[in-house]
Amino acid sequence: MRTVTAVAHRGDPYRVRENTIDSLRSALQLGADAVEIDVRLTRDGVPVLLHDETLKRLWERERPLLSLSWDEVRGLTAGGVPTLVDALAATGDSRIMVDLPGAADGKAVRRIVDVVREWGARERVYYCAGAPAMLAVRAADPAAEIALTWTTLAPPRPALLEAVRPRWLNYRFGLVDRAFAARVHRDGYLLSVWTPDTRRSMRRLLDVGVDSITTNRIDALCALRKA
Repeated sequence: MRTVTAVAHRGDPYRVRENTIDSLRSALQLGADAVEIDVRLTRDGVPVLLHDETLKRLWERERPLLSLSWDEVRGLTAGGVPTLVDALAATGDSRIMVDLPGAADGKAVRRIVDVVREWGARERVYYCAGAPAMLAVRAADPAAEIALTWTTLAPPRPALLEAVRPRWLNYRFGLVDRAFAARVHRDGYLLSVWTPDTRRSMRRLLDVGVDSITTNRIDALCALRKA
């Protein structure tokens, strides 16, 4: 089996609440090469770690994030939702994959990219999401490392690839087999997949030759790599 990059999806969510500092630290302690985080903006433009549009699922608060200031988010979650700066500080020199689920416009993306730049973390941060968000990242930072998320077997259009200039193509793991992986590599890209959580799926993906696996079970993936 080849060595792949082990990416912890939202930290270590089976043990610790996702997208929190404790979850990121737990994943790194278990051997993750990188942590994947979801970043959205508050009403006053503070990048914070949250996958959903609202606080309901994780924090039992039926409030859209975009309706709340950072101070309000901190109060409603007892400080549980970290800022992007908090996450950058807590992860040391480790790699971070920043997913942008709520990046609806270039202004929001630029704010997130600017925070990464201001913190001096450009070399260890890379970005993933669909084409609109990744085009905005490329416009905000011509040197950014990008994993273009793609959800169909049909490859991205050449014009899009030329504009985004991704290093990685990021696919749902069920789409990937050996021939698919070979095609991606032949086209000159690294292949990342998300989010297999069974050992059987992870073994299959290691065998077909993917370059990175994003999983909720980082402990299982790291154990398989050691084996």
